[in-house]
Amino acid sequence: MVSLKQIIHSPWFNLLLRLMIGGIFVYAGSLKIMDPKSFAKVISQYDLIPEAFLAPVAVGLPLMELLAGLGLIFNIRGSLTVIFSMLVLFVFVLWYGILKDLSIGCGCFTPEEIAGHDSLKRAFYRDLLMMGAVFFIYLHRYIRSDRTMSPRSWLINLL
Repeated sequence: MVSLKQIIHSPWFNLLLRLMIGGIFVYAGSLKIMDPKSFAKVISQYDLIPEAFLAPVAVGLPLMELLAGLGLIFNIRGSLTVIFSMLVLFVFVLWYGILKDLSIGCGCFTPEEIAGHDSLKRAFYRDLLMMGAVFFIYLHRYIRSDRTMSPRSWLINLL
């Protein structure tokens, strides 16, 4: 039987998580980049962004998702932090939508996603699960790093 310690120390499991999370971000970002007008429409339904900023956000956010996903796949420094930051943002926006009882799609992938409160809840829990995977990747990096380094250099190596 494989122990949790063996899983945490396994570079293969870490690679699998990086490929999965990175792949999800590449996929989601690519879909939204292909149709920024539909994504802008979804964003506007949350009523959180002024109309003047809808177009830049509708293009910039998916581009950032795509680049961060590729960065995580290729293990580029900083990409995990960008993905974690976006997940925090997404969780707060979805939580806002759930609290406001918005009956809209989450805007996570395609405009054809099932709209409604359940869609927001599913996306909320999916993003929390991905945040857990990101924490696991951070934990893996910490365990495999030289813990005798100073806190500042450890943080730089972690990111």
